[in-house]
Amino acid sequence: MRTFEYSVGGMTVKVPTGCMFTHIVRCHGRKITYQNAGVDCAFVAALSSGFCNWRIDFTYADTDNRTYRTYRTSRGKTHSECKIDPMRNNSPQTLPRFGRTCAHLYVNGVRRVSQCHHITK
Repeated sequence: MRTFEYSVGGMTVKVPTGCMFTHIVRCHGRKITYQNAGVDCAFVAALSSGFCNWRIDFTYADTDNRTYRTYRTSRGKTHSECKIDPMRNNSPQTLPRFGRTCAHLYVNGVRRVSQCHHITK
């Protein structure tokens, strides 16, 4: 994740280099049994004020990159507090066909980073 700045309540918050967005998926065939996404920061980045007004969404698409109508997006709650290590788990899902799942981190309503995993045979 590269460095970026955003404003919260008139104050500029800077997220330095050193943070990584992680997305973990465990599945058996098309059944996603566990899914988690979050931010890990190290060194100087771990001393920053973190991420304010953040949320993590999960999306599901088929192999032609069409988002599934049934699932579309599992939108996370927007958290107004500032947190250095935002994280979210999602409930198990069974995809109608093989495809992919993605996790997206939004900060102050702007998508900052995404990570995807392919769910294939």
